[in-house]
Amino acid sequence: MKPTNDRSIKDAINGMLKEFHLDRKVNEIRLVSSWEKVMGKTVSNRTTNLYVRDKKLFVSLSSASLREELHHSREKIVRLLNEESGSDIIDEIVLQ
Repeated sequence: MKPTNDRSIKDAINGMLKEFHLDRKVNEIRLVSSWEKVMGKTVSNRTTNLYVRDKKLFVSLSSASLREELHHSREKIVRLLNEESGSDIIDEIVLQ
């Protein structure tokens, strides 16, 4: 009798991502993808660039007043984005 492998596809993919050290990058992409859901359409429409590097989320905005407003809520935004993505992906937000 052949031994069975009772691993789900999800577990197999997650294991492969972890083995090839890609899980962090996938989580970063998931976090960037959740920007509009967490921040709303208005903020998302004024966001010109968004990327993660060294546990920092870099956000380029087309509105100086929005940048100033978000500056005061950086810690809350970090918490909300990390909660949405399911793990601590970022420690800080840099608004540009």
